[in-house]
Amino acid sequence: METLQRLEAQIRDLEAQRQRALGGLDQQLTSLSRETVALSQALRAPNARGRWGELTLRRVAELAGMASQCDFYEQSSADGQRPDMIVKLPGGRTLAVDAKVPLSAYLDAEAATDDAARRAALDKHAQQVMRHVMTLGAREYWSRLQPAPELVVLFLAGDHFLAAALERDPELLEKAIARKVLLATPVTLVSVLKGVAYTWRQEKLAQNAGELRRLSAELYDRVRVFSDAYADAGRNLAKAVDAYNRSAGSWESRLLPSLKRMRDLGVGPDGDAPQPPRLESAVKEPQGADRPS
Repeated sequence: METLQRLEAQIRDLEAQRQRALGGLDQQLTSLSRETVALSQALRAPNARGRWGELTLRRVAELAGMASQCDFYEQSSADGQRPDMIVKLPGGRTLAVDAKVPLSAYLDAEAATDDAARRAALDKHAQQVMRHVMTLGAREYWSRLQPAPELVVLFLAGDHFLAAALERDPELLEKAIARKVLLATPVTLVSVLKGVAYTWRQEKLAQNAGELRRLSAELYDRVRVFSDAYADAGRNLAKAVDAYNRSAGSWESRLLPSLKRMRDLGVGPDGDAPQPPRLESAVKEPQGADRPS
């Protein structure tokens, strides 16, 4: 009986904990539902959707290590005649990226309660993407960004946006390429920018190699000038040593006998006059066939 009573008490405690947990989960689900509705409503607003796409585009460029080579134009003019990002390519070329894809039909598809409504909304989503492709291709950004490849990137901030459009229009990619528009999601755009970043690194290495060649030629010329001055200093030093030895020889052969004779006659203090030593070390000039001349 005591064991059953303890078991009953534990069951009541577990039930109370379960009720509290379910209450907290219900509150979280309610809050999540409100936030989802708020997010959906925010994405339906063109300004909020555009800002979200631009922010995602910036994060992709940072992830690919290309933020320093990209010019961002956030919240561009109302006429839409300016891309959201311009990617700098080696050789002074540029590539335009646009992130203003309409997503209202896709959000309608996600909110649909039956398959027919969802399919109709996805059809509209594919049509909206295709209309934006046609509009973007007609702008011909490359003609205003010369030099630039005849191509513009249409960025969709999620892979599911492109997958939903391709589900209803499997030829969407081919149609976009025909209009010189490349459809890109975060994954594909990261791959493209990674390739551009690698090209930039190779370009930097080539520039560094050219700078090293220039510095090497400059260093060689400076060594040549220094070698000429060094050789001149050596020749002048050799002349100075030779002049010193001649003066020491003159002292020994001409002046010293006279000084000794004067001392023998009682002129001057006792002791021999100091004898200047001769310099036997010869100055060696730089030799070698490889010495700069």
